[in-house]
Amino acid sequence: MKDVEVKGHAVGSRILTQAFEWGNSAPFVMVTSARVTTGWSCATGPISRRDKVGDTMARTDCVQKPLALLFHKLGHLVGSYPVCFLTVPVLLSAGLGGGLYLLGDREDNDIERQFTPTAGRSKETRRFVQENFPHDASMFSVQRLDTEGIYASIIITSSDEDNILKKTTFEEIVDLNGKIRSISVTSSDKVFKYEGLCTRTRAGCLSNDILDIIEHQPEKIEQVNISFPVHEVRGRPAFLGAAVGGVDRSKTQSLRSARAVRLFFFLKDTDISRLWLRTFHHWMSSNRTYQQIRVSHFTSLSRQEEFEEHTPDGIPLFSITYALVIVFSVMSCLRLENVRNKVWVASVGVLSAGLAVLSSFGLMLYIGVPFVITVVNSPFLILGIGVDDMFIMISNWQQTAVSDPVPKRMADTYKEAAMSITITTVTDIIGFYVGLMTDFRSVQAFCLYTSTSIFFCYLYNVTFFGAFLALNGRREGSNRHWLTCAKVPTERPAGSSATFALCCVGGAFDEATGREKEQPVNHFFKQHYGPLLTKPWTKACVLVLYVGYLAAALYGCLHIQDGTDLRNLAADDSYLISYYEDEKKHFTTFGPTVMVIVGEEFPYWDPNRTSQLAACLNRFKELSFVSQDIFFSWLDIYQEFSRKIGFNINDEHDFMNNLSFFFKVFPELRLDVNVTASKVQASRFFIQTMDVANASMEIKVFNGLRDTAKSCPATRLLVYHPVFVLFDQYDVIKLSTIQSITLTAAVMLLTSLLLIPNPLCSLWVTLSIGSVMTGVTGFMALWEVNLDTISMIILVVCVGFTVDFSAHISYAFVSSEKETANEKVTDALFHLGYPVVQGAVSTIIGVVVLATSKNYIYRTVFKIVFLVMMLGLVHSVTFIPVFLTLFSCGSTKCQKTPNHLVSQGLQAQKHILLSRNVLIYDNRAVLTDTISTQQTYVIQYGTAPTRAWLDPDCP
Repeated sequence: MKDVEVKGHAVGSRILTQAFEWGNSAPFVMVTSARVTTGWSCATGPISRRDKVGDTMARTDCVQKPLALLFHKLGHLVGSYPVCFLTVPVLLSAGLGGGLYLLGDREDNDIERQFTPTAGRSKETRRFVQENFPHDASMFSVQRLDTEGIYASIIITSSDEDNILKKTTFEEIVDLNGKIRSISVTSSDKVFKYEGLCTRTRAGCLSNDILDIIEHQPEKIEQVNISFPVHEVRGRPAFLGAAVGGVDRSKTQSLRSARAVRLFFFLKDTDISRLWLRTFHHWMSSNRTYQQIRVSHFTSLSRQEEFEEHTPDGIPLFSITYALVIVFSVMSCLRLENVRNKVWVASVGVLSAGLAVLSSFGLMLYIGVPFVITVVNSPFLILGIGVDDMFIMISNWQQTAVSDPVPKRMADTYKEAAMSITITTVTDIIGFYVGLMTDFRSVQAFCLYTSTSIFFCYLYNVTFFGAFLALNGRREGSNRHWLTCAKVPTERPAGSSATFALCCVGGAFDEATGREKEQPVNHFFKQHYGPLLTKPWTKACVLVLYVGYLAAALYGCLHIQDGTDLRNLAADDSYLISYYEDEKKHFTTFGPTVMVIVGEEFPYWDPNRTSQLAACLNRFKELSFVSQDIFFSWLDIYQEFSRKIGFNINDEHDFMNNLSFFFKVFPELRLDVNVTASKVQASRFFIQTMDVANASMEIKVFNGLRDTAKSCPATRLLVYHPVFVLFDQYDVIKLSTIQSITLTAAVMLLTSLLLIPNPLCSLWVTLSIGSVMTGVTGFMALWEVNLDTISMIILVVCVGFTVDFSAHISYAFVSSEKETANEKVTDALFHLGYPVVQGAVSTIIGVVVLATSKNYIYRTVFKIVFLVMMLGLVHSVTFIPVFLTLFSCGSTKCQKTPNHLVSQGLQAQKHILLSRNVLIYDNRAVLTDTISTQQTYVIQYGTAPTRAWLDPDCP
C-alpha cells in the first residue's frame, strides 16, 4: 500500500487533486491555499497533468517552485530573528555610504567623452587628421581646426531688429570689439592681455573679416560694396557666411542688409586662455550698456561649464521627492485602525530604498565608476521601484492569517511576495546590464549605478524592510497601538466614549477568512472594476481603445527625431540659450565647412586619376546641402600655379620638385598636404554645407557626405569637421536602442519562462513590453522628446518597468485558483490591482518634481518615466487582463461528465462529504487532518498504478 499526500484548502472550497504513480518516479502534486502549483517535474522528468479538470496548459516551475520554498524558509528566518536582519543592512549601508566622500573625485561630465560613441568613426578620422595635418601656430586657420578650438564668440543684433549694417550700430560694435580685446587677466603676478594670448596669422592676431573690410571705421559699412558670401580681404578670399547672418542678398550678391553680425576671438590652447575666457564671460554678463545693439555671447568652455554647473540641481529635487514619496506611502497605507495601521511600515519602506541608493552609490564610487549627470536620475527611479516592492509585500502580508505566529506569516508573505519582486528585480537588473553593451559611457555609468541600486533595494526589502514588517507584526499580534505601543482592547468597552473607541480600540479582523479586513480600494477592484472589465461590451471597447492607442503610437514612432541637441545641455535660464536662439535664427543659411580628405597615397600628377578624383569631388557639389560655388582646393591652385610658372604638373618629378616652391608662395596650403618621403601621403579639400538648421538636416548632411565619400572609386575619401564627433551619435543611437531593447525583451522572455510557471503568460509579458515601448517611443516623439542618450537610457528602463507591471498581474492570474478566466482576472486585480496602482503612482511622484527642473535632462526623465508608468499601468489593469480573458492561460470549469474522470480503469463514483474531516470517495474513507489553515488529505490506493480525481464540488 502506498500513500499519496496532497495539500489543499479547507473543505468547502473547490478541492481538486491528481495523484500519480509512475513506476519509481515521485509524484508531483501541490495545492496551496493561494493556488494550485503544477508543472514539469525537474526531478523525475516530464509529467503531463492538469491543475484542474479541463486545464491542459503545462507549466514550467522548475525554477519557481524551489525558489518559492527557499523564500518560505527565508521569511520564517526573518520573522524569527528580525533584529539581526534589521541591524546588518544599516551597518552595511553606513560602511558603503562612506564612498560618497569620493564623489568630487569621480565626477566626469565631459560632454564628448560621455555623450558620444566611444568608437565613433569621426574620432578615428580626427586622429588621422591630427597625425597627417599638424598645426602651425604661426598660421592659424579656423576651417583647418581638428577640434572646436579655444575661443569666445558674440552675436550682435540691432535693438530694433532692423538692418544692422548701419553706422550707428557699427559704432557700438567697433567699440565693443575694442573693449573685449582689452580684457586682461593676472596669473602668477603676470598680466596677460588678449594680444599675448590670441591665435596668430602672418598679419598678427586673427581678426574678424567684417571689421577688416571696413578697416574698423563704422562709417564705411554704408559705403563699401561687400560681396557675399565670399569677399576678398587683403588679397585673400574671406568667407563671410559665419560672420554675417540674416542676409538679404540681391542678384549681384552684394551685401545690402543683414540682421546679425558674429565676432570670434580665438586663443592659444593654454590655461591662461581659459582664465581669459572666464573673465570674458563675467565681463559680458555685467556690461550691457549699449543702446543700439543687443549682444549674446558664448565661449568654447560655456557648454561644458554650464552642463557641470547644473549637475547638483537634482539634489534638492530628490529631497523634495523623498518627502513626497513618504507622504504618499504613509497616506496610502494609513488606516483608521489603531493596531493594523501601516504608517511606520510605509515610512521604513521608503527608508529602505534610501539606504539602497546610499549603499550602491558608495560602492560604485569606491571601485572608481565615474559619476555622470545621468546617474543623478537614478535615485528617483530607485525610490519608485523600492516603494513598489514594499506595497507588494504589505499586500501579501495582509493576505496571511492574523492568528498565525509572525514567523509563519512572514514565511507565507515571502513565499508569494518575494517571488513576485524577484521576477521584477531580475528583469530590471538584466535590462540595465544589457544597457552596458551600448557605446555611450553616460549610459553605461547610469546602468551600473542603477542596476546596483536595484540589487541593494531588493536585498534590503527582503532583509531590512522584512525585519521591520516582522517587528510590526509582533506589535499587531499583541494588539498594541500603532503610535503608543500600549495594549488596546479589540472591542469597545462598555460605558466608554466614542472618542475612546476611535483612539484606543483596534485589532479587528475578518473572522470569516482569518485575515485583515479588505481595504475599500481592493473591494472596488473585486466588486466593481473586475466584473465591469470582464463584460463582453467592455472588452470590445478595450480592444477598440487599444487599436487607437497603437495607431497613435506608431504615428509618433514615424516622426521621432534622433540625436542630442546641444542646446538641451544648457539650463533654461542659461545665457547660452539666447546665443543658441540667435544662432538658429540668423546663422543657419551656411553650415560647417567640411574637410574632404584623401586618406591614402595618391598620384596627383596622373591626369586620369586626378580626373577621377575631380569627379568624386564634384559629386559633393551636386548634393542639395553643399554649395556649388564655395569650394577650396589646393590642387586647383597648384594647377593654376603650374600654368603661370610653366612646368609640367603631369610629370611626377616636376610635380614633387615644385611643391616646396609652391608652399613658399602659399604657405597656408602646406597645412593641407602631407608630404612624407617625397610622397603625398594625404591631402584635404574643403566644401561648404548649407541649410543645416535642425537635427534632421544634421543627419541628412552627416550621412550624405559619408555615403558620397564611400562611393568614390578613385581613392579612399574621408569627411571631417569637429562637430562630426557629436554627430556620430546619429550613426548608432537608433540601432543601439533597437538592439538593446530587442535583446532585453528576449532575455525578459527567458526570465519570465523560468520564473512565471506558464509559457503563454510569459509570452504575454513579453508582448506587453513591445506594446508599452512602442507607445512610449511614439508619445515621447509627440511630446517633443528626441531619441538621444538620455531617452535611450529611460527606454531601457522602460523594459524593466513594463515587466514589473505585467509580471505582477500575469503571475497573480496564473496563481489564482478561481474557475474561469474572468474570475481569475477579477481575483488578480483584487489582490494586486491596488499595489500596482500604488507602485505606478509612487514612481510618478518620485519623478514629478523633475518636471519643474530647468535642466532638459531631468525633464526628459520625467516625461518618459511618466509615459512608462501611465502606459504600463493601463496595460496592467486594463489591456492585459482583457487579453488574458480572450487568450486565457487556462480557464477551468467544473467537469461533470464521468468520462473526464475515468483514467486507467478507475471508475469515478458518487462521493459524499460526510463531515469536515471525512470524505467518502469510491467507497474509501479519506481522512483529513487539520494542520494550521491547510488540510492534508491522505488517499490510499492499491498496488496497481492508478490515478484519481477528487472534486467534492462537482456532483
